[in-house]
Amino acid sequence: MEEEASTKQHNSSSLYGFLSKKPYDPPSWASHLNPIPSHIFSLGHVPTPIHKWNLPNLPNNTEVWLKRDDLSGMQLSGNKVRKLEFLLAEAVAQGADCIITIGGIQSNHARATAVAAKYLDLDCYLILRTSKVLVDKDPGLTGNLLVERLVGAHIDLVSKEEYAKTGSLALTNLLKEKLISEGRKPYVIPVGGSNSLGTWLSLHGVCAMHYVTIYSVYVVGLVAFISVLILFRGYIEAVKEIEQQLQTGNGKAEFDDIVVACGSGATTAGLAIGSWLSEWKAKVHAFSVCDDPDYFYEYVQGLLDGLQAGVISRDIVDIKNAKGLGYAMNTPEELKFVKEVAQTTGVVLDPVYSGKAAHGMMKDMAENPMKWAGRKILFIHTGGLLGLFDKTAEMVSLVGNWHEMDVPESTLRKDGSGKMF
Repeated sequence: MEEEASTKQHNSSSLYGFLSKKPYDPPSWASHLNPIPSHIFSLGHVPTPIHKWNLPNLPNNTEVWLKRDDLSGMQLSGNKVRKLEFLLAEAVAQGADCIITIGGIQSNHARATAVAAKYLDLDCYLILRTSKVLVDKDPGLTGNLLVERLVGAHIDLVSKEEYAKTGSLALTNLLKEKLISEGRKPYVIPVGGSNSLGTWLSLHGVCAMHYVTIYSVYVVGLVAFISVLILFRGYIEAVKEIEQQLQTGNGKAEFDDIVVACGSGATTAGLAIGSWLSEWKAKVHAFSVCDDPDYFYEYVQGLLDGLQAGVISRDIVDIKNAKGLGYAMNTPEELKFVKEVAQTTGVVLDPVYSGKAAHGMMKDMAENPMKWAGRKILFIHTGGLLGLFDKTAEMVSLVGNWHEMDVPESTLRKDGSGKMF
């Protein structure tokens, strides 16, 4: 009854379905996967558009198209919206009054969570990792931080060293217990799911059938694992969306390949299993922007096993390393690439995810042109534009194109001629 009342309350405050809570109906080809979420919140503007991307220097007869998940709405939250639609429905169903999540100082996921939580009248608590010298200082208003602080998120800073020693699960659990002691009802969203599940698999080496046995000992790990399964449902649903767009679009646009950035792994896993189960059967190519491919193959396999999918991760996804200097760190070559793509095509890539993935894709095309020749490729732009604001000092030398306008002395001048609006 409480959940039904909550659903009615949220639905009565929205028009045309936006911000409404509704039962989740999975694609028919994914209905056998377990667990299946019961509800979803409509947080994004979908379907996001698909258009041809006029990238230069492609192999012979190769086409690249762009799925614009950067235009999903909710303050430039990109693909994070798809995941939060499931997670926040779960939070509301459990009666939560606040959300906890964790990430880097410029985490797109953290900012998206802060905005989505406020849409649903939930408080948001963010644990953000930063450098040791900045952990006790005001974090400022650059990029994602500006939006997070504008919407009233509570921010706890932790040093990278403390994060590495303590771990994301322990840190979020500390904050959770503190809030519970204050009478709050927090719901924890893990850091993109990747750290928690990666630790789970490497420490215990178990498959999904064993989770019930060890549940009583490792409750936090299981809850994080279930959250990751919910996260990755968002891109199973996205495959259904793309299928429908292909059927209703002008002309036949069958894609041979999907290319995406791999940051937490949930998006990659969702696209891979979705494409494999559907009639589409496009090959998924993921470019990792943090951990190495072997880690992500194991991580994706854990998700597939947890859903009883009956498939090997390496058979349905090709993962390549594109992390460069490391997560959220860029080489001058990568930033120059982002600038040149924007200048050539009008599409602005973020430097952390899609920028690195597109750079990795173009390098692979240059090195292995026959692999990509004649292929029709769908690149998923996962968003994260605000991350560029953290790179302005590094990019200032790349974006000149300005000077003071030369107005000759002979030009007729009269006060008041130029009206100021």
